[in-house]
Amino acid sequence: MGLRQIILGEGEGYDYGALCMPAVPYCGKARHPTRFYPVDEPLPLLISLLMGLQHAFAMVGGLITPPYVVFRFTIDFMNVELQQYAIVAALITSGICTIINILKVPIPLTKKLFGRQLYIGSGLLSVMGTSFTFLPIFEIAIQQMKADGIDGTVAYGKMLGTSALCALLEVVFSVIPGRIIQMIFPPVVCAITVTLIGVALTGTGMKYWGGGVVCAEMIWKEHGQVVDYVGDPVNPIPSATCQNGSVLLPYGSAEFIGLGFSVLVFLIFIELFGSTFMKNSNVILALLFGYMVAGLSNYEGMPYVDSSKIESAPAIDFLWTHWFGLGFYGPAVIPLLIAYIVTTVETVGDITAGHEVSELNVKSKEYTRRVQGGLMADAVCSVLASLFTSMPNTTFSQNNGVIALTKCASRRAGFATGFWLILMGVLSKIAGIITSIPDAVLGGMTIFLFANVLVSGIALFGSLDLKSRRIRFIAAMSLAVGVGVTVWPFAFQDMRASSYTAAFWTCSDCSETMKGFRNGVSIFLSTGYCIGSIIAICLNLILPEDPEEPNIKQSVHWSMIGTESNAFDKSVKPSSSGLEEIKEEVSDDENDAPQANPEEGVSNNEDYA
Repeated sequence: MGLRQIILGEGEGYDYGALCMPAVPYCGKARHPTRFYPVDEPLPLLISLLMGLQHAFAMVGGLITPPYVVFRFTIDFMNVELQQYAIVAALITSGICTIINILKVPIPLTKKLFGRQLYIGSGLLSVMGTSFTFLPIFEIAIQQMKADGIDGTVAYGKMLGTSALCALLEVVFSVIPGRIIQMIFPPVVCAITVTLIGVALTGTGMKYWGGGVVCAEMIWKEHGQVVDYVGDPVNPIPSATCQNGSVLLPYGSAEFIGLGFSVLVFLIFIELFGSTFMKNSNVILALLFGYMVAGLSNYEGMPYVDSSKIESAPAIDFLWTHWFGLGFYGPAVIPLLIAYIVTTVETVGDITAGHEVSELNVKSKEYTRRVQGGLMADAVCSVLASLFTSMPNTTFSQNNGVIALTKCASRRAGFATGFWLILMGVLSKIAGIITSIPDAVLGGMTIFLFANVLVSGIALFGSLDLKSRRIRFIAAMSLAVGVGVTVWPFAFQDMRASSYTAAFWTCSDCSETMKGFRNGVSIFLSTGYCIGSIIAICLNLILPEDPEEPNIKQSVHWSMIGTESNAFDKSVKPSSSGLEEIKEEVSDDENDAPQANPEEGVSNNEDYA
């Protein structure tokens, strides 16, 4: 294998002249098809790095947000050095865990112990990142410990140790036999889970687009009734004012919407005029275009891109330059266990969506092995994350949207993603550049990516028998609750910075243990893809299958309608013997009727069944 083949590849799939040729829409000329790169495609180095960079950009906003929010708004608002380290640790940890998950490492001796080979990792292009599910638990628990006089960094260390212990629950889930996994997570459950994940992620993308997740969730503070009742300001940190660079504006300001819209416009431009290569790289190209627009723009002289984040970042950083210890915090055990149940359901849905966009069969034994490996990787990587001073890791569903858009499911692109994430963490200046991308720009990209996850869930419904009353009932009931709490979670969940205010269960005067249990239940009920998936699982187990409908033979062929036939001759007398003759003639006509010709626009009987 020569150097050119290693870097650029060879063959029809790597004809860069055809791949880079711009498209001319509406000209009638056949357009060069966008090639699909399957899971085991040996991508050359150039395309692997480019595709991996897109995945890294797609996930970086989501994976750095939980630790950044915890360190900035819960542990130490003024300590920028700690906040930057939290981002570095999250990037490096996610890169290492992504590589482990894609490798699909066999676990020794498991074939003798369990009668089947167990793995760590799904073997798909399935990336790992810091989970949003654990964010409210870390926030509430650390706030409670700080109220008891414990330093914020020490409290964080206690949460790391507790989450590592609770992660062993996913090890138990991962060794469940495949047939049981398929019974618990049949196609209807997976379709519902992936759809609800897509709905939740699309809402998150909208929060980014309007200016940022935190300020979007704080917008209730600006409501007139709140200000009149409580007073102004209402706990100003965190506030409803979004900061993109040096620009401070309310959530949903036209300036922020315009920045995100520039990304969407460029995506449409690429889809219309872009070459095959550009379409396969549309995520990174659109993001860079939006970043360029933000860099060239300003609001009353204030820049949207904060260059100080780049300047203040150290040249090189790594894990353990800050250490928080490992401890244990009892009240957080129950909510953390519930959170790991949530991530288990989420991981099964992510791997199912990954199979769908990778054009693999979800009804195969390989699918159950990948689910087992993915769940084990979740557990192992969450333990490693605690040792690496980072929050728990789980699969990232938004990257399935990147696969759907780029038509690249090759694992080599996944390894490149891990490489980029580690490099971004070690070379902190790169991390500084990434963190300087305005949230509104990231939102314009992520809302489209996340919607592709939703489309994957809808596509999974296409393989189901939606004429079945049972399937429709399970889907309707699960989506009713799941979409409902996703759109409005505050029936069960406290708003940010307003603990124990949800009327469903206030519990402000409960014991610390009961508060922890209450918070876990609140998270469970307000997470749409969790409660919706659990409802689907339960209904699937208890509802009987639809009764078989009687097979009624069709006595008249559709092709006879509108034609002359003795069988329908009005002159026939309605005598008993005549009726028998009609039946015989109809039967003969039915057997002799010509088959429908699809070219003439006539369908056969099977099309109507």
